[in-house]
Amino acid sequence: MLWFKKKNRGVSQQTPREVPDGLWIKCDNCGEIIYKKQLDRTFWTCPQCGYHFRVTSDYYIRILLDDGKFEEYDTNLYPKDPLGFKDRKKYKDRLVAARKKTGLSEAVRVGIGEIDGIEVSFAVMDFRFIGGSMGSVVGERVARAIERAIERKIPLVIVSASGGARMQEGILSLMQMAKTSALLAVLDDEKLPYISVLTNPTTAGVMASYASLGDVIIAEPKALLGFAGPRVIQQTIGQELPEGFQSSEFFQEHGFVDAVVPRPELKKTVSMLLRYMYPSDKQT
Repeated sequence: MLWFKKKNRGVSQQTPREVPDGLWIKCDNCGEIIYKKQLDRTFWTCPQCGYHFRVTSDYYIRILLDDGKFEEYDTNLYPKDPLGFKDRKKYKDRLVAARKKTGLSEAVRVGIGEIDGIEVSFAVMDFRFIGGSMGSVVGERVARAIERAIERKIPLVIVSASGGARMQEGILSLMQMAKTSALLAVLDDEKLPYISVLTNPTTAGVMASYASLGDVIIAEPKALLGFAGPRVIQQTIGQELPEGFQSSEFFQEHGFVDAVVPRPELKKTVSMLLRYMYPSDKQT
């Protein structure tokens, strides 16, 4: 044992360097350990299996809008607590925590940007804010984004990511489904294109309203889509569900989604659709 107490025996006694936290991430699908800088080059999709990591509203703004420029509107609209709702935590406290965690004031951001030189009214949801749930302010912001498209005679693009209507606001959240759907009917009467982009997950009240009413509906690969969760549906109908049920690919196969588009090709696809659907004399 004395040998271990001796120094300078020609054996390196360097302490192994620790890998700093946050440089690597594990793929939730295949388990591959990936360098984060590599993920940024592949649009946050796994280079091994193609799994699409969940990303923020900032990221979609950066990859879809020209130069990542976004003139944001309606940031002064904040959700209230009309019902004085409390479950495990007061709704007011949930809102404060969500704002602190995300730096956002709500689960959707709306404004004006350009996609390959075409001006669009743009809305993007952020799942980090109370699961991307739709309350009265989310509905109002989306409604104003639709109205802005109508007023300016420009296309509408909405990127959805949501767990559905916000239960803490009760029927006030459900009313947003009717409000946004009615305005989309006006947009359609004006012959202005609306492209709906579905990301993982897009479910419940959002899926049952504006997310499913696009002239063209595209989805990222293997996104969870639907109204209720698979367990609830299985218990309700008393039958085994088909394999891949509620995936983007299943929805495309059954005609609900027009195209499943990998994230690296998202901007090119949206741009191509806009140029086809929007009169060329209105394009810059």
